[in-house]
Amino acid sequence: MLRNAKSLPDQCRTCLARRDGLCSDIAGADFSLLQRRRSGDRRFKPGQEILPIGQPCDSIYNLTSGWAFRYALLEDGRRQILDFILPGAVIGFQSVAGARASYGVQALTEATVCAIRHSALIELCRQLPDLGLRLAWLTARDRSLAYDHLTSVGRHSAHQRVAHLILELFVRCRAQWPGEQINDMHLPLTQEHVGDAVGLSSVHVNRVLRDLRSEGIVELHYRRLSILNPDKLMEVAETDPDLLVNWMNSFRQTDDPGNSIAGGCNATLQKDQAGANRALSIAHETKRSPAVI
Repeated sequence: MLRNAKSLPDQCRTCLARRDGLCSDIAGADFSLLQRRRSGDRRFKPGQEILPIGQPCDSIYNLTSGWAFRYALLEDGRRQILDFILPGAVIGFQSVAGARASYGVQALTEATVCAIRHSALIELCRQLPDLGLRLAWLTARDRSLAYDHLTSVGRHSAHQRVAHLILELFVRCRAQWPGEQINDMHLPLTQEHVGDAVGLSSVHVNRVLRDLRSEGIVELHYRRLSILNPDKLMEVAETDPDLLVNWMNSFRQTDDPGNSIAGGCNATLQKDQAGANRALSIAHETKRSPAVI
C-alpha cells in the first residue's frame, strides 16, 4: 500500500513514484507543500522527446508512469542509449540549473512526468531537507547504474552484455512490485534498442538472442521476454551476486522493507552466497515455473 493513500490526490494514489520516486518518503503537510510547487503533469507518446539534447533544462521531471531512455548522439547520427528509465526516476537534474542537456530523454512507451521548476526546487529543498537527500540518493543510484553499464559495454563480450542488460531490467521491474509473481510482463524494447544500449548492431543482437534461446536461457518474442533459466542467465552475464542485491535494494518498494525482494535476497545471501543464483526466482517461484518478463 502507498503511504496515506486515502489522503492523496487522485493522480497520486496509484503513482509508482510514490513507491520509488522523489516524493516516496514525504507525507502530510510536507506533501501538500510539494504539491503546491508542482508545475503540472506532462504526457508523452512513444518516441516523443521528453528532454531534447541541447535544450535548456529549467525543471526536473519525476517519471510517474511508462518507460523512457536517456541517449547520446554522435555526429554521424549513431545513438548510444545510456540507460532505461522506469517509474520513480528523476530526469533533468543538471549540475547547474538551466544548463543545456548534454543527453536526450525519449519516451519508450506512453509516459507521464511530474514537473517541478528548478527555481521552486531550491526553496523546496530548504523547507524539506529530506527532499534534497532523496534527490541526491536518486542521482547516486543513476550514477551507480551508469558505472555498471560502462563496465559491461567496455569489458564484456556480446553475449555477456545482452545477458547483463536483460538481468538488470528484470530485477528492476520485479523490485517495483514486491510480493507479486509477474509471470507475463511486456518488455517494450526492440532489438535496435538493445543494440544501441550495449553497443551492438541489430543483426548481432539477433544472433545473440538466438543463441540464448537455443541454450534454453531466454526467449524474446513480440517484446515479451521469458527467462527460462535464471541461474544460467546470471552465469552468462557474469554478474556478481552482491551487485544483484544492490539492484534489488535500490529499486525495491520503500514502504514495506520486510516484504521486499531485497529483504528476501539478503536473507538468502546470509545463509548461502551461492543462493544468490536463485534470486531471480524471487520468493515463491521455482524452476518448474520459469520467471517471465
